[in-house]
Amino acid sequence: MNEKSAEKAAGEPKAFPLKWALRGVAVAGVAAVVYIIVQASINPQRETELKSLAKGEMAKFQVPLEAAAPPATSFLDANGQAKRIADFKGQVTVVNLWATWCGPCVIEMPTLAKLAASYEGKPVQVVAISVDRPQDADKARMFITKHAPLAFYHDPNMALPFAFKPPAAGMPTTVIYGADGIERGRLAGDADWSGKDAKALIDRVLAEK
Repeated sequence: MNEKSAEKAAGEPKAFPLKWALRGVAVAGVAAVVYIIVQASINPQRETELKSLAKGEMAKFQVPLEAAAPPATSFLDANGQAKRIADFKGQVTVVNLWATWCGPCVIEMPTLAKLAASYEGKPVQVVAISVDRPQDADKARMFITKHAPLAFYHDPNMALPFAFKPPAAGMPTTVIYGADGIERGRLAGDADWSGKDAKALIDRVLAEK
């Protein structure tokens, strides 16, 4: 092998990594562009429609900047069994974080009960989760029994509010998930969930295909 051939052979291993590196950069660039396009086009019509329904009693309803699945943090049902919000996937799920020491929570709970009753027989679940301390669990349970058809759920460690992205702003906070298990939006503070404004919002999410 002459000197020129040796230089060529020695140079080839350096050329291939560069070529593949450039190709990798190109692929990564395309992937990044596709990701941005997908993120920017996640149901803009749905987002616009939901925002248009943030009025009246639902005026504080906020549509998330990014579609997010529920936290994996578990809580307890009335029998002490672990549950997760994802267990309700397949239904429109209205998750309400509340506590007996929270005045606005106590005031709005009857309206959540009426909301749940109005959708009985339909794929809508109102999941009111108490964040009361373990020693106050019986008090919270007794409170919920007065607001059928709501069931008792308990987060004794008060971990769930901090597991949301972003974390819940305070009590009460109500987060709505579509049947696909992805958050559609949330409302921080109390509201009348038994009125036409709330029903219009839930109906819109329920009507999604």
